[in-house]
Amino acid sequence: MVFIPETTISSSDGRRPIPLLGLGMATSTESGDEVKAAVIEAIKVGYRHFDTASLYGTEKPLGEAIKEALRLGLVKSRAELFITTKLWCDATEGHLVLPAINQSLRNLGLEYVDLYLIHWPLKLNQDDPKSPITKECVAAINIKDVWEAMEKCQNLGLTKSIGVSNFYPQLIEEIFSFAKIPPAVNQVEMNPLWQQKKLNEICKKNDILLTGYSPLGAFRAKWGHNRVMECDVLHDIAKSKGKTVAQISLRWMYEQGVSFVVKSFNTERMKQNLDIFDWSLTEDELIKISGIPQQKHVYLAGSMLKEPNDVLPEIDVGLAFQ
Repeated sequence: MVFIPETTISSSDGRRPIPLLGLGMATSTESGDEVKAAVIEAIKVGYRHFDTASLYGTEKPLGEAIKEALRLGLVKSRAELFITTKLWCDATEGHLVLPAINQSLRNLGLEYVDLYLIHWPLKLNQDDPKSPITKECVAAINIKDVWEAMEKCQNLGLTKSIGVSNFYPQLIEEIFSFAKIPPAVNQVEMNPLWQQKKLNEICKKNDILLTGYSPLGAFRAKWGHNRVMECDVLHDIAKSKGKTVAQISLRWMYEQGVSFVVKSFNTERMKQNLDIFDWSLTEDELIKISGIPQQKHVYLAGSMLKEPNDVLPEIDVGLAFQ
C-alpha cells in the first residue's frame, strides 16, 4: 500500500489530518455496483480520502463500500477514512442545511463526515436537481444564514470540519467577517492550465486548505477537456522523467502545497496516480509549468459567477458535477 502524505485542517476536535490525494466520486457513467467495487479497490491500493456530493448520486455506494471494507478488514475503523460530501444548491438556505447533511449521512450510512462543503455559492430554485440551470432559477445565497447552519452541523458532530467549494475571495472574506468557525477548505478547479496562484496565496494567508478538483482536466468525462493531458510542456517533462502526464500534473499539484482529488476507477491508473511522492520536479521544470498559458474551463456551473448577484446562462447541471 502506498503512503499518502497528510496535512491538517482546522476542526472542532483540533487539527485533523486529511490525505492530500483523494478519489473523486463524480460520475455519469458507472453504476452503483461499479462505484462500490472501485472504492473497495481504491482502499486496497492505498486511498483513504473519498470526495462525494449529494449531486453525484454516489453517497450510497460509497457508504456500502466503506461497510464492506470494514467487514473485510481492509481498514480497522471508520476513523481511518476521510470522507467529504457537499451541500447542493437546492438546499443553500439556513433551514435546509441540517436536513441536507442528515440525508447525506443516511445515504452514506455514517454518523459523521470528515468534511462538509457548500458546493457552489448559488441558490437554485428548481424541483429537479438534474434539470438545466437557467437564470430564472438562480439566486444569490444568504451566506450568513447558510454558514451559521454549517457551523451548527460541526457543533452537533455531524461533520468534523466545514468548508466551501468554488468560492471567490470576496465571499470568503465575507464569511470571515462573522464566522465563529472559519472555512477549513476551499475546493476549486485547479491544474497546470488553471493554476489558481492568487487564490492559493489568499487561502494560505487565511489558513484555508485549497483542494483542487479536475487536476487532469476531468479527462474522459463528458464535462471535461483534454488540454491538460495533451499539453506539450507536460508531455515533454513526462517523457524526460519517464512518467505519465497525469503523474507530472499531480506531482505539480502536490508541490503547490494543496490537496487534490482525482477521479479514476481504473485500478492501474489509481496506482499510477499514487506514484508521485518519491520524486520531485526540478526548478527548471516548475518554471516551464508556471509559464503555461492559463485558461479556466467554463463548463462548470457558477464558473461565470464573479459577484454575488451575477446569474448564469442556461447550462446543463449534469456538466457541473464538480
